[in-house]
Amino acid sequence: MGEASPVVIPIFGILDVTGEVIAMWIIIAVVAILSLIVTRNLKERPGKLQNMLEMALEYLENFFSGIIGKEKTQKYFTFLGSLFIFIILANYSGLIPGVGLTDYVKAPTASLSVTAGLGIVTFLMLQYSGLRCGVKHYFKRFVSPMFFMLPLLLLDEIIKPVSLALRLYGNVFGEESVTEQLYELLPIGAPIIMMVLSLLFCALQAVVFTMLTSIYLDEVTEVE
Repeated sequence: MGEASPVVIPIFGILDVTGEVIAMWIIIAVVAILSLIVTRNLKERPGKLQNMLEMALEYLENFFSGIIGKEKTQKYFTFLGSLFIFIILANYSGLIPGVGLTDYVKAPTASLSVTAGLGIVTFLMLQYSGLRCGVKHYFKRFVSPMFFMLPLLLLDEIIKPVSLALRLYGNVFGEESVTEQLYELLPIGAPIIMMVLSLLFCALQAVVFTMLTSIYLDEVTEVE
């Protein structure tokens, strides 16, 4: 998990497909198919599946609205919602029996390369959102309240995505490592307890990552 993952499918010697990549493809495919099924059969009186998904999205929208307000939530909900859904599904994929036991399918967020990718995407989104508020505003926040704060504020801007990536990776990798160790010591009972706790733990990590991202978005788009 923390080590370099073996290559499962080499593509022309250029692209190496690992177990984490396969798991990401599966997650993306499941979400895409589910979205197509629901959006193609939208009804005024929703069925169970549509009703469940609408409630989940409404809850997620209300969560972000409580942090950054309704206006910004509507503007950035596609990014924040997609980020949350991917992370929580990637975390929960590690609880599926067989995942992680072979090289063919592994929980994506238990790999530092995946969480680093999420951190980079978040960093780029923060810079893009800040620039959309105006070039003057974008650079002004690095020299406020004093010009000598520039090095510290630039360092802080780089540390944000790094801390997001390391936090998510460390927690998910640590939880999986503890579960494996408990399975070796007490194969009956203890791993089941850890898996039950993981149901809450995996959701919490997705909430923390996207909550911090939304706070950072609110900061970079705050115009006086």
